[in-house]
Amino acid sequence: MFVQGGLCFFCKQPLPKAEASVEHLFASSNGGSNNDENCVACCKSVNALLGSMSLKEKFQVVLNQKGQFKCPNGTGSVKTATPSKAPPAVTPQAKPKTPPKVAAVVKTKDDKLAFVVANLKQRGNSKPRTLKTLTSTIASLYPKGVSKTELASLLQQLQSTGKVIVKENKVTYAL
Repeated sequence: MFVQGGLCFFCKQPLPKAEASVEHLFASSNGGSNNDENCVACCKSVNALLGSMSLKEKFQVVLNQKGQFKCPNGTGSVKTATPSKAPPAVTPQAKPKTPPKVAAVVKTKDDKLAFVVANLKQRGNSKPRTLKTLTSTIASLYPKGVSKTELASLLQQLQSTGKVIVKENKVTYAL
């Protein structure tokens, strides 16, 4: 956090220690190391969003923001600069994952629910553990936005189908 000036690596907003998390650019679940070149401090909501995505998928999330990285915890957005040098080469240890579906093709309630479930499954052990983080994670899947009513409906569907169990704002999964 000191090297980053106390700011989230992605959204550049002040990062209180209680909200800080270590994001492995090359996910540790995919063989990434704990060295300084692979780890950044970020908001817990960003870490939950990126989970165990591949480096390519993480770049895609940032690129989809079209120069305005919008933090899923709602603290704001900042312009992202074009990198001046390429990231260090990384040799993947695990087989590459298929890219996530594009939210624009998701039209019906059932499609949206299936899209959210597929994303949660892809996260493996990096799924959100609190209702607040799950809510912001689902909202971030839709870069063009999702209404509060629709978001509440998706959360209710996840619970009513037994995919998600919420007790005292803690989330467990049965995917």
